[in-house]
Amino acid sequence: MYKTDYHIHTTHSDGKAVAEEYIEKAVNEGFSEIGFSDHVLICKKDEPWCMAPEDLDGYYGHIDKLRDITGNIPVKAGLEVDFIEGREADIEKMLGRYDLDYRIGSVHYIEGMMSIDSSPEIYVGKDFDFLFKLYFDTVTKAVESGLFDIIGHFDLIRIFCQQPTYDPTPLYEKFSKCLKKNDVVFEINTNGRNKPLKDFYPDRRFLKILANNGNKVCVNSDAHFPQRLGQYFDEAYDLVVSAGFKEMATFSGRKVKMVPIDLLP
Repeated sequence: MYKTDYHIHTTHSDGKAVAEEYIEKAVNEGFSEIGFSDHVLICKKDEPWCMAPEDLDGYYGHIDKLRDITGNIPVKAGLEVDFIEGREADIEKMLGRYDLDYRIGSVHYIEGMMSIDSSPEIYVGKDFDFLFKLYFDTVTKAVESGLFDIIGHFDLIRIFCQQPTYDPTPLYEKFSKCLKKNDVVFEINTNGRNKPLKDFYPDRRFLKILANNGNKVCVNSDAHFPQRLGQYFDEAYDLVVSAGFKEMATFSGRKVKMVPIDLLP
């Protein structure tokens, strides 16, 4: 069994526990690796859920120390970084100072809106068909930027159970090819089960498209407190297998190593 969870938030951003508590739970539950990826936003103003660039030294110093002193499980240092179009050079400069094991790119902001997962009210009076495509256009740019190793919850815009009136299959097909071309891993994010959506990201209907295009996958919890580390992973692993994936992605020093699926539960 080789279980990893790379998408975990601590009190450095909007998590509800310190990293040491997650590590204890991961060890007790037989995880093979654990990785931390607190939120950072290059243009942070009043957002309470993320770090600003000036907070990164403290965060990285803490996680890097845990990498050195934690002997019973490998600890990986990552970040979840909001992609902001036009700020790519600034983001790279911010991240380049740290010896990370992986970078998770995510998109929370489009078209001058508040964070798209903040409230269903922000969609009132807006053209969701347009916003859904705009979201995919933006996560595509995030993948093409070369900044990230993993793309997080790449159809987060589904969070409030809204769907476009058109068939979104072509968008998933195009995005799948973009992932493959840029060698970026996507995650099955199990935290969607705790949201109004009540399901994983990405839409499970399109996992076979991602598998058939030879994409790389990992399973992450997006946990904000220890009880959700590894949550719903058995179901997620079943989905991975049924979709046709043969391997799972692991990370060290921003290098990906694939683990055969038959080593997983």
